[in-house]
Amino acid sequence: IAFVKTLERVLHKQLLTNLDIAAEEGLLDKKDGLYQFSHDRIQEAAYNMMTLHYRRLFHFSYGMALAPLAAEEGDDSLLLTAVNQLNLAGPEGVHESSQNVIVADLNLQAGKKAMEMSDFVVAYSYFDKGITFLRKKHWEEH
Repeated sequence: IAFVKTLERVLHKQLLTNLDIAAEEGLLDKKDGLYQFSHDRIQEAAYNMMTLHYRRLFHFSYGMALAPLAAEEGDDSLLLTAVNQLNLAGPEGVHESSQNVIVADLNLQAGKKAMEMSDFVVAYSYFDKGITFLRKKHWEEH
């Protein structure tokens, strides 16, 4: 629930009420303050009901909302969550060209954190994904 409250705070949206309604209707299970889909097919169906455009939009907005909070609180776990959301959105989820460099830098930070944890495969994936966010002529412009 703490993470959901964090999301509510940074997104300025009411989430817990909707999660409780979904739990009451049997779509989610709530146990010890944790929510999970009652079946993986329900999760898959809910995700696939959204168009690819909206999935990218939501992933990107969640990642961009969580990233400053991760930096402010020095929370590595939150940084990785934010970057994972941004990466799920992909470069197609970027709204403004200035955000490409920001997302690439966040991937760089996440990759460095993964290296500190000796998870070199994950570090490589962050570095590789970060590069995909840079525009073709980035090196000439910066």
